[in-house]
Amino acid sequence: MEPTVARTSPPLPGVRGLLDGIPGQRAPRPAEPSAAAPAEVPTGAPAGAPAEPRQGLGRRLPRVPVPFTLSYAAVLAVTSWVTAHAGPALVHALHQASSTDVAHLLRAPVPVLVASALWVAGGFASPFTLGFLIVLSALERRVGGVRTAVVFLLGHVLATLATEVPVGLAVLAGHLPDSSLHRLDYGISFGVAASVGALAGLLRPWLRWPLLAAFGGMLLQDLIAFTDPLTNWGHLIALVTGVVTWPWVRRWQREATGHGEAAVA
Repeated sequence: MEPTVARTSPPLPGVRGLLDGIPGQRAPRPAEPSAAAPAEVPTGAPAGAPAEPRQGLGRRLPRVPVPFTLSYAAVLAVTSWVTAHAGPALVHALHQASSTDVAHLLRAPVPVLVASALWVAGGFASPFTLGFLIVLSALERRVGGVRTAVVFLLGHVLATLATEVPVGLAVLAGHLPDSSLHRLDYGISFGVAASVGALAGLLRPWLRWPLLAAFGGMLLQDLIAFTDPLTNWGHLIALVTGVVTWPWVRRWQREATGHGEAAVA
């Protein structure tokens, strides 16, 4: 219900002193303006006039510019809470069921590719979560939510297949044990890396190349450290996938905003 401005009526002159012995009669109060239809005040009303009724809540709230990013972040917050508070056995079972390992990709490729992108390796406080919020929101403002999702999923899917298919072939050739078919592989990092590569194509050169150099250099350092070579190769493949989408994201930006190359402060 919208707030209404209370109106104060001037006091009516008393009649008790004029008619002794007769109880004073209370005059009817003037009708209050209806809350459903508050009175309009013309522009330039004098001081002391009732304030103009405020608009509805839906009109006061700003339009959310990045619904895909915020909705996805809410899902990641929920799954991260489950990871932090559920029992270790349950968390391991959920991660294992969502893993894009060779065994799951052969049985149910589409469901497992989607499920694996619902978890954050390292929890919601992971650096990739911050990168997710910054990069995807910036990309979504330029090309829209659906196209941002396409870029994210493209990097996620292609990098996953590029790292898992060789594992399956190596197992068939006898170079890796059968246990390699069931390794844990989940998270949003491939999609984030692809989104970084795509967003770089929409930036001015003075910002584009330092971003690619810094992010690519970090990925190369991880690869040289050789702690998780398959995942590290996947990050580089996803970054290159994002760079390959430059002609498409630039066209999408022109269609969405009517502008060409845009700078980001």
